[in-house]
Amino acid sequence: MNIVDMTTLYVAYKQSIGQSFITDAAILKAFCRHAGNIPVASISREQVQCFLSGKHPVSSFWQRKHTTLTGLFRFAMTRGHLNISPLSIQEPQVPPPLAPYIYSRSELKAILDATPKSCSVYVKIDPIVIKTLILILYGACLRIGEALCLTVGDVDMRQNTLLIQKTKFYKSRLVPFGKDLKKVLVDYIEQKDTDSCCAPNEALFCFQDGRPLSQSAARNAFHRIRDIAGIKREDGGRYQPRLHDLRHAGAVHRVIAWYRAGADLQYLLPKLATYLGHVNLAASQRYLTLTPELLQLASQRFEGFVKESTHD
Repeated sequence: MNIVDMTTLYVAYKQSIGQSFITDAAILKAFCRHAGNIPVASISREQVQCFLSGKHPVSSFWQRKHTTLTGLFRFAMTRGHLNISPLSIQEPQVPPPLAPYIYSRSELKAILDATPKSCSVYVKIDPIVIKTLILILYGACLRIGEALCLTVGDVDMRQNTLLIQKTKFYKSRLVPFGKDLKKVLVDYIEQKDTDSCCAPNEALFCFQDGRPLSQSAARNAFHRIRDIAGIKREDGGRYQPRLHDLRHAGAVHRVIAWYRAGADLQYLLPKLATYLGHVNLAASQRYLTLTPELLQLASQRFEGFVKESTHD
């Protein structure tokens, strides 16, 4: 059996047991292009290693590709199409996970102020589209893919909720939003409806010609905004501040607000995990990056706890 047919069978099997397998399928498709449609048994270790190494420095995505190919080769071996896996036993040193960038409130204001300047006659996106997208990513802590999959009908103004249907973990959830974000969405949809009568199934975020806004276009627009606002990393991080970091910033700022209000974090943090669309609290830990402000508030809370315990 050739590699393309084996990959098709494997992807179909994974999706038949309820996995979305979208990223993994894309990885396997890229591997098929790299190796050519050759028999599975003739795949060499050198071909696999060359695909895994790629043209860029080793990143955490190397591990994702390795895990995906491991599953494919194990699938082929159990069906007698492969005697031994062509994966190398040795693995390179993978760098630590990417540290998210937590925007300050002044930086968020600078981003919003720079949004109109990032659009020109050559950019087929209205400034209000990018501005609303930025606010919904931060205010509702959405993933970029979730936000761009929203339709007009997914925004419930009576219940103040967003229906997130195409999530990372193949599940749907309702995300409530507050009065500030509601005003933003009301104004945005009213203008959208004025420009062209929008149906419930129409994409919430679109190009000027009505096509759904793509992730690449949204990221490119944000890169321009970030440069105009003069926001960049000073901590030696591998990547400059990203659009996705708005989600991280929203989560951290929410926890800071809870600290200041004296809220019960032990009760609220599991709810935050659900709000973010995570399967458990552990998955939310990397979102709660310790900023100086958050560290100070946590220290004050702990100090107060120690004093109360001492007096008891």
